[in-house]
Amino acid sequence: MPWSAFLLIYLALISLVSVAVTVYDKIAAKRRPKHRVPEKVLMLLGALGGAAAMYAVMLLIRHKTKHTKFMVGLPIIIAVQVLAALAVIIIQVL
Repeated sequence: MPWSAFLLIYLALISLVSVAVTVYDKIAAKRRPKHRVPEKVLMLLGALGGAAAMYAVMLLIRHKTKHTKFMVGLPIIIAVQVLAALAVIIIQVL
């Protein structure tokens, strides 16, 4: 299996985990405040590749949309990840 297939599987899994943790935190915010997910864990999941899925879900379920850290930070992480992916593609083509 080529490395690109592994990368796609990884991104799908980290996105799924990121979405699940974000939804869990939204539910915990209302029902179990002592069981919240730390913000640094959410940001780490975004940095590990789940930023796009997490950002979309946060907007969809209106979770952390008033937090600049997430509404600005996640798009910056997405931009950096896209630029890194483009750099890898360009390097491979050259």
